[in-house]
Amino acid sequence: MTEQPPTEQPPTRIAPAVGGGDRKHRWDAIGVVIASLVGLLALLVSGYTAYIQRQQVRAQVWPHLTRGYVQPPGSGDAEYKLVIFNKGVGPAIVRNVQVLVEGKPQTTWKQVFGALGLATEKLGYSSLDGNVLSAGESLPILIFKDAPALSKFRRAFVRHAKMRICYCSTLGECWMFADREPRGASDVRPMAECPKSSSTNTFIN
Repeated sequence: MTEQPPTEQPPTRIAPAVGGGDRKHRWDAIGVVIASLVGLLALLVSGYTAYIQRQQVRAQVWPHLTRGYVQPPGSGDAEYKLVIFNKGVGPAIVRNVQVLVEGKPQTTWKQVFGALGLATEKLGYSSLDGNVLSAGESLPILIFKDAPALSKFRRAFVRHAKMRICYCSTLGECWMFADREPRGASDVRPMAECPKSSSTNTFIN
């Protein structure tokens, strides 16, 4: 009896799992999306933190100028003053000062008093333009010989004159202190930058 050679069986083919490659691709895509979201969230948190820090620094260097009259009690050698106060928490860098009488710019206190019809004898003053007032500092810009002289100036100034002071913080943010209607009132408003004035309308005292 003749033996038959064994019949060769074709190699068994293993079919790939249906959808396996697609699932791996989907997980890779999800991982990319998650990583992108995490990066975006970190960027937003970083931006918000920087914004909060900026606001805190702004609050720490915020200046605020206002004007007032000082009339000490008693008599004798006491000084009567027109004073600029910095009631903010940071230094105020004075960039520009204007004093107008009936809408016309004046450059010195002598001109202001002349336009108001007031005498200037025994009058002292300090320069405000270009000055820097620290937080809590006050600067007497006019010193009068007595209370009547101060009262005359105050009445005339309220009726006929206006003052504008543009100042900035150490961060470069600027504000304008300005007299407005009604007479005697004033306000402070933010400015993009202090206006540049010519020598003919800038108050130099």
